[in-house]
Amino acid sequence: MSIQPGRPSATESACRLEPFEGVIGRTEPESKPWWPEAARPAEGSPNILLILLDDTGFSQLGCYGSDLVTPNIDRLAAGGLRYTNFHVTPLCSPTRASLLTGRNHHSVGMRALSNFDSGYPHMRGRITPHAATVAEILREEGYATFGLGKWHQCPMTDASAAGPYDQWPCQRGFDRFYGFLEGETDQFHPELIYDNHSVDPPGDPENGYHLSEDLIDHAIGFIHDTVSIRPDRPFFTYLAFAAMHAPHQAPPDYLARYRGRFDDGWDAARRRWFERQLQMGLLPPTTELAPRNPGVEEWELLPDNHRRLAARLQEAFAAFLEHTDAQIGRLVDDLARLGKLDDTLIILLSDNGASQEGGPFGVLHEMKYFNFVSESPDEAVGRIDDIGGPHSHANYPWGWAQAGNTPFKWYKQNTHEGGVHVPLIVHWPATIGGGGLRDQFHHVNDIVPTIYEVLGVEPPAVFRGLEQLPVTGVSLAYSFDHPAAPSRKEVQYYEMMGHRAIYRDGWKAVTRHVTGVPFDDDSWELYHLAEDRSECHDLADEHPELLAELVEQWWSEAEANDVLPLDERTIELFFTRYHDHSPHVPERTYTYHPPLSPLPSQAAPALGGRGFDMVATIERGADDQGVLYASGTENSGLSLFVQGDRLVFDYNCFGDHLVIESTTGVPVGRSSVGVRLRRKGKSGAVTLLVDGTSAGELALPFVMTMPSSVGPSIGYDHGSPVSERYDGHFPFTGTFERLDVTVTQAGDGDGSARSVERAVFARQ
Repeated sequence: MSIQPGRPSATESACRLEPFEGVIGRTEPESKPWWPEAARPAEGSPNILLILLDDTGFSQLGCYGSDLVTPNIDRLAAGGLRYTNFHVTPLCSPTRASLLTGRNHHSVGMRALSNFDSGYPHMRGRITPHAATVAEILREEGYATFGLGKWHQCPMTDASAAGPYDQWPCQRGFDRFYGFLEGETDQFHPELIYDNHSVDPPGDPENGYHLSEDLIDHAIGFIHDTVSIRPDRPFFTYLAFAAMHAPHQAPPDYLARYRGRFDDGWDAARRRWFERQLQMGLLPPTTELAPRNPGVEEWELLPDNHRRLAARLQEAFAAFLEHTDAQIGRLVDDLARLGKLDDTLIILLSDNGASQEGGPFGVLHEMKYFNFVSESPDEAVGRIDDIGGPHSHANYPWGWAQAGNTPFKWYKQNTHEGGVHVPLIVHWPATIGGGGLRDQFHHVNDIVPTIYEVLGVEPPAVFRGLEQLPVTGVSLAYSFDHPAAPSRKEVQYYEMMGHRAIYRDGWKAVTRHVTGVPFDDDSWELYHLAEDRSECHDLADEHPELLAELVEQWWSEAEANDVLPLDERTIELFFTRYHDHSPHVPERTYTYHPPLSPLPSQAAPALGGRGFDMVATIERGADDQGVLYASGTENSGLSLFVQGDRLVFDYNCFGDHLVIESTTGVPVGRSSVGVRLRRKGKSGAVTLLVDGTSAGELALPFVMTMPSSVGPSIGYDHGSPVSERYDGHFPFTGTFERLDVTVTQAGDGDGSARSVERAVFARQ
């Protein structure tokens, strides 16, 4: 075959972008085929199972000192390693961002919750594409990658079916995903995403449904698919339970196991758990039990109803934990049956310490707490049997949270040890012997470097054409076979909402920031953690030079890791940014064209605490009825629906149903029906509208600033029914042309509505 000068051969075709190392002639006999090699992990590469618990303190697992029932997690600890000096960030989204990238959370754009974007590089509500996730890297290496459970790594305004999807799990490295995108969800009626679309739960609590069981069912299914069809490909499975985040919910038989178990209170539990920790060798022998945090009262001095409520709330937490442990056991047992357990590296940790978000007494209905509605223990005990089931949204009080953080002080959100010191278990039978303790200081950004070292993977300097931030964590693989090896992690900074700390070589400087106090006026404390693990003895006055040096080093670390500017804002950061290129236009008007997938709350109109107009354009026959708009759950929310020939609005105020039914019928044929709500101080008024004419009015003694963390559905009720007047989804059976919603501006009698943003931040 002759080739004209200056023209590429067929093998060197100018139109072909993919490499080809064979020969292309005019016919196949004159040609030579070539196949590119697919990415393939090194021979013997283990599977990776990364299990993340939520809001679980250092002492709450049985193998870390508590007498709570966690036999399956304890079995992993007995067959592997327990790390006693492991740390995370004090909040969920930042820990997840650090866990998935091997970098510090500020540097990848996740200073705090993914629910907001502060306008600064350190808080975009998403992981920068300049920091590839471990799932992205391992998928390129030939691993099958599965994500399950809580994501909370994309802006919530982008979490609707309209996207954009670039920060959803399947776009950040996971082949398959089953779970939820928000910071929490109801265990009996979760808002579920399967890959890139929303789905209904495959069951209901009356038939035994619980989210944790569902997650394990899907984890087992994903793994079975890959090991059956492509046994040559190892898997990376990221299993991020909603447990132990509120609401604390468990099946009835688990709740029944704990009746009366905690009647002796948190003081006795802390002492008992602390003694077990010392006996287990989990703490230096010089460690002391920290005093009770401010606001935590002595158990024996509490009134009877306070103790009854607090004990029952702790029972729900314990039942939730044991049920979660059982699901972990199901997955581990299944790996053993598949013959995969020995060659699977299992890493189990928590995202932060136990949560302070239940307040001093605990809450039966968390939404009341976020609406600044006081529910005294004397009132709550009237519904005490609802705790832990689908009719409650419970969280335990400060006293039990501090017990969960034994022996430390403070909680989730704080940079003291109670917020950042958590369990870490590493289990890998093929390589690691069982039952060992490791006391080296490490941090959540060290997990990904550990995985990379174990697999022999070098993180790329450029990924998909983008220069990558360096992986800054330090692998802890050196400690697997060397219990007494000196820690290779020398320095780690912390920052959360102005709370700050820095660890260096056994010393820690820390400050608990008070909103409104200038940062330069914060009072720094100094602890020698090597001897004083629980931060009981502040040595700031004894070593002022060392303290000053550490504080100065904190500022250096802050500059190097994009921590600045320091930002104490919480309320302001939840103000929705209204602009044309978002779900929220400046006019605050919305038009929806059913059918629609459910909307996450932050992508939906912000109706909490505000006035609004809602008009549905419909066409109905004589028998057509159903939900037009529903937001929330059976515990709180609002629902507009047609029932019979009447328009009905149910304002479910924490279980108290304020219901109005139209005085005139909804016409057969085409009509517009809706509701108008106007707020006056803390109260309000509702007017039903049929073809623009008032069809009834209802006074609202209280307007909720945060009806629910669950967003709306249009044309049906997608979760637990908001109203008691119907069952199930109750979809509208007529023709639903459109729904128009206009939200009144702040200041139109709704100035106090912004407390909802403060509530959302506290909830995470």
